[in-house]
Amino acid sequence: MQKSKILLVFSVLFFLVMFTSFTSKSSKVKKTVQDEVDKAVKGAYDGMILHVNQAQMSATYTAGWKNKKNQIPADANSLFKIASISKLYIAAAVTKLVYMGNLNLDDNLVKLIPEVADNIQYADQITLRMMLRHRSGIPEYIFQPGFAGSDPNLSYMKTIALIYDEPADFKPNKKNKYSNTNYLIIGEILDRTLGYSHHKYIKNKILDPLGLKNTYNLSSEVNSDDIMSGYYVDNDTDLKNIEEHTRPGGSMIATAKDVGIFLRALIDGTLFNAKEQEIYSSVYTYEHTGWVNGYTSIVRYHKDIDAVIVQFVNTSKGAFFWVRLKRDYKRIVKTIKKNISSKTD
Repeated sequence: MQKSKILLVFSVLFFLVMFTSFTSKSSKVKKTVQDEVDKAVKGAYDGMILHVNQAQMSATYTAGWKNKKNQIPADANSLFKIASISKLYIAAAVTKLVYMGNLNLDDNLVKLIPEVADNIQYADQITLRMMLRHRSGIPEYIFQPGFAGSDPNLSYMKTIALIYDEPADFKPNKKNKYSNTNYLIIGEILDRTLGYSHHKYIKNKILDPLGLKNTYNLSSEVNSDDIMSGYYVDNDTDLKNIEEHTRPGGSMIATAKDVGIFLRALIDGTLFNAKEQEIYSSVYTYEHTGWVNGYTSIVRYHKDIDAVIVQFVNTSKGAFFWVRLKRDYKRIVKTIKKNISSKTD
């Protein structure tokens, strides 16, 4: 009897040791990038495209829906409204024209667009450089009462007129405050300088040389079926065709892969010569976020792993929603870094 009890105790102990060992090993199973993308979408989003661009390789991960109503899964090749990521392309276009001598960063707004002299406060002190860097103090046009529901084909100047006679947010170059109006005005300046649409210039001087065949200046340039649908949180209404953002600095659409290629080229000298790189570095950033109704995006370069990481989410809400977006992006990047580290160990 005593012997049976001892055997039973040893059997139980053996089972516990083996179970603990198995559990420990299971808990150490490496999470994949796809696991993290699936987790993010399951928690809060309608769909996600995550692209990782590295010098020797690239990979794209998807989860959720491209179109909820038709139950079409998220597609790595879908076009996406990249919103304010468009500003990187406009800043690159300005850089090239400054290098060529067609524009001067220190020219003031009155010289560049004379008719705003009496309508925009401090126009004679605001320079092109300040507008590129969001240091102009020019107020935001998208918050003006006349903008919501306005004709997307309204001219740039008529849209700029929405902020006429509004007080400046601050004196020029005294602070930094993001304002979409800066890049709306820069779009007008580009068109006047070129004598034709800056869209054509961006295509000819940036998109085509880089082979970016899936990047467009306007969503009207493509079949809307190729664009990922966009949604508000907890709302099934597809926002893709409800409104079209046509103003400079927020109108472009692209695949995640194309955005990754572009940002790498912006950084590594493929797009610019040394002097152009110096000019660009003095006026703008090498990363960006984007937001229009139904579409949120992040693109950043991570030097420690030499990777451009692009995150597209076809869901939007208010400012607090960005806390989650950035948290998920950070967690996914952490997993990417861990996986790269384990491969090199």
